[in-house]
Amino acid sequence: MPIAQNVEVIEIKGGEVILEVLKRNGINTLFGYPGGAVIPFYDVLYERDDFNHYRSAHEQGAVHGADGYSRSTGNVGVSIATSGPGATNTITGIATAYMDSVPMVVITGQVPRQMLGKDSFQEIDITGLTMSVTKHNILVRDVSELEDAVQNAIDIANSGRKGPVLVDIPKDLFIAECGYNGNGGSIVAEEVYDVEKNVLKEVCKVVSNSKKPIIYAGGGVKNGHGEELLNELINKFNIPVVNTLMGLGSVDRENPMSLGLVGMHGFPEANLAITNADLIISLGARFSDRVIGNAKEFQQDKKIIHVDIDRTEDSKNVKADIFVNMTVNEFIKNIIDEIEIADTNEWLKEIESFKYNAEVCEDKFSPETIIKCLNNNFKENEIVVTDVGQHQMWTAQYFKFSKNGKFITSGGLGTMGFGMGAAVGAKVGRPDMDVLLITGDGSFRMNCNELSMVSEYEIPLTIVMLKNSTLGMVRQWQKMFQDKKYSETSLQDNVNYLKLVEAYGIKGIESNSISELSHALAERDKAKPLFIQCNISIDENVIPIVPPGKAIYNLILE
Repeated sequence: MPIAQNVEVIEIKGGEVILEVLKRNGINTLFGYPGGAVIPFYDVLYERDDFNHYRSAHEQGAVHGADGYSRSTGNVGVSIATSGPGATNTITGIATAYMDSVPMVVITGQVPRQMLGKDSFQEIDITGLTMSVTKHNILVRDVSELEDAVQNAIDIANSGRKGPVLVDIPKDLFIAECGYNGNGGSIVAEEVYDVEKNVLKEVCKVVSNSKKPIIYAGGGVKNGHGEELLNELINKFNIPVVNTLMGLGSVDRENPMSLGLVGMHGFPEANLAITNADLIISLGARFSDRVIGNAKEFQQDKKIIHVDIDRTEDSKNVKADIFVNMTVNEFIKNIIDEIEIADTNEWLKEIESFKYNAEVCEDKFSPETIIKCLNNNFKENEIVVTDVGQHQMWTAQYFKFSKNGKFITSGGLGTMGFGMGAAVGAKVGRPDMDVLLITGDGSFRMNCNELSMVSEYEIPLTIVMLKNSTLGMVRQWQKMFQDKKYSETSLQDNVNYLKLVEAYGIKGIESNSISELSHALAERDKAKPLFIQCNISIDENVIPIVPPGKAIYNLILE
């Protein structure tokens, strides 16, 4: 490593090197769980008062915590785990972040260098195991490489299409000393998106000739902080917009141009709009199978402009007429003053005719009325976190995310048990915002151990559990597509969740009506965690639903 002239070089331990690199990158929050191979790191951390550390109940919870922190702040989340089972427990959290392009650094301890390759106690090849779910990973073999390794990890995680990076560090390197001068280099070059002018001219021509345009906005809009420009574009030209699950929150749902979620559980106006459009402008989305359904029918009779910073997305799931390798912000800046779009009023009237207005009893204690009640109590400056399952889809359908709100969920991997750790991380990252965790009893069983983190650090979350005593989404598929063979989806295990949360010192309230839920929310102390159990029918379904393999206009509405 080259040493700059007139810079003082100091001898410090490897563990201190890690903390110094994190500090100079503005990172002072860690989520982790100590163990044998990282004892020397925690020994160094013990002497510092400029870092905040949150100990989870399980390493997966720590990684989800770093994930939620990153999604809520836009900064790189960092988690720490020991070797062996500690490292393997991080894999689901890493894969979750990888699928959703979340910038994160996971630091794992490893057995000392002299014990590598000998099947030593708690030795595991974690770099080999995580190769397919990280942007980059490295086993550091010399303390002199440590500074650059950690700096590279941060830069790689936060560049281009963002994602998790793992740094595996043998135990002896945490205590080995080396020269440190704060000038660690990075192998990451600044991303240059050099799109030819004729490509952008063709884009402007296609957009200007469109009579029925629609914007398909994904998680890349939020990851690239493109919400403001996106809203400027749709408001200037009255272009309707649909969102992927990851893209929800990029457009205020009260905006008349917002049609909400599209795909398997999208409402008719969203699915039929994208089906009948003559042009799809895809911004930071990957055309997931849960969105497009039958790919052949999805792309018929329309042009597709696909904007993404990841070149590998070009025509991966659908054939793009024009692929633009550019950030969403730069793309909109390049076209917003160069396009002229015909009046969209007739197109918007056609979309309005697609709406299906099902009867809703506002007094019924149903998923829809519960989500609407929550929405009324978390209207502005809210972060909504979910686990995975029916409650996740109901939230995506019915919660009207505000322009200042955020939606955090596991979209790509669909990780049950994601919510609690992610909600803690979100609140730690944004203490100024209200954090609401919506979960189901199936997911809650997978992460209720993280109530210890909520309790110990007094994280003021509002946790709302929709209890239907079943693995709801799996049971719904068994009901609709498997001849009602309800195999192993019943959760009739007599767990008293109110007593469980009370054991952690958290207030629990049971609600069986909208009035009871409203009262519970009105009485909440925003400085303390609160758990609300909402009991709903086992037969509540997520509707609409598109049967697997069908075109997204084949909606089951009842």
